[in-house]
Amino acid sequence: MSWLAGPFEYEFMRRALLACVLIGFTNGFLGAYVVLRRLALVADALSHSMLPGLALAAMLIGLNPGGLLLGGLFAAIFVALGGHVIASSSRVKDETAVAALYIFAFAMGIALIKYARVKISLEHFLFGNVLGIADTDLLTSYCISVVTLLSLVALQRPLLLALFEASVARTQGIRVGLLLGLLVILIVLAMVSSLQAVGVLLSLGLLVLPAATIYLLCDSYAAMSWGGGVIGAVSAIAGLQISFWANIPSGPAIILVLGTLFLGAYLFGPKYGITSRWLRKRHMHEESLKRWQ
Repeated sequence: MSWLAGPFEYEFMRRALLACVLIGFTNGFLGAYVVLRRLALVADALSHSMLPGLALAAMLIGLNPGGLLLGGLFAAIFVALGGHVIASSSRVKDETAVAALYIFAFAMGIALIKYARVKISLEHFLFGNVLGIADTDLLTSYCISVVTLLSLVALQRPLLLALFEASVARTQGIRVGLLLGLLVILIVLAMVSSLQAVGVLLSLGLLVLPAATIYLLCDSYAAMSWGGGVIGAVSAIAGLQISFWANIPSGPAIILVLGTLFLGAYLFGPKYGITSRWLRKRHMHEESLKRWQ
C-alpha cells in the first residue's frame, strides 16, 4: 500500500490532496441543485464565459487568485445577465442568447490570453493543473467552499421549494428570483475554485457528474447532495493518484474517474441501472408465464 501514500511525501502533492477534497466535495454537493434544476447547459455556458474575465485579470494584475476570481465571476454574470436582457427584448430565446454570448466570450478570452502580463499557456486555463496549486489558491478554494456549503445548508428548504414549487414559494414570501440568482453565483464561484484543478473546459464535469451518478442510484435529496460531495472528493483524490503515476494531466484524470462511475451507475445501478431494469422485467415476465401455465 506504500504506493498510495508515497506521492504525498511531496509538499505539492499534499496541497493538491487538500485542494481535491475541498473542490471535489463542494462541487459534488452543489451539483445536486444543478441536476435538479436542469442547469447543466447553463453551467456549461458560464464555465466557458469565465475565460475572457480570467484573461483580462491576467492582463491587468497577473495571476493573482483574487483578481482571477473577480474576473471570472464578473464575466460569467455578465453573460448570464446579457442573455436574459437579449431574450427579454427580442424574439431570441434564452438558451440561444446565452449560447451566442458565451461562444463569443470564449473566443474573446482565447484571443486576449496572448496579451497577459505573465507568460501563461492557454492549456493552463482550459485544462488546469492541480499539482501546481499554491497556498493562495488553497485559501481561495477554502473560502469558497465554506461560503457555498453554509449557504446551501442554511437555505436548503427555500431553495428546494423554489426549484420544485416556485408558485408556492412566492405565496410564502420567498424571493424565488433572488434565490435562483444566488444559486447561479454559487455555481460560478465553485467553478472558479476548480479552475486550477480541472480548468474551464472540464469544470462542468466536476459539478455535474457526482450528482448525476447519485441520481441514478437513489431518490433521496440528502443522499444526492452529501453523497455527491463524497463521490466528488473521492474521485478527485483517485484522479490525483492516477495523474501522478500515469503522468497525465490531473483534470482529465479526475473527470475520467467521475465518468467511469457515472457509466457504472447507468449500467449496473441497483434501481435505475439498465442491467437491473432488464433483469427485473425478465423476472416479472417469467413469473407471469408461470402463473398462466
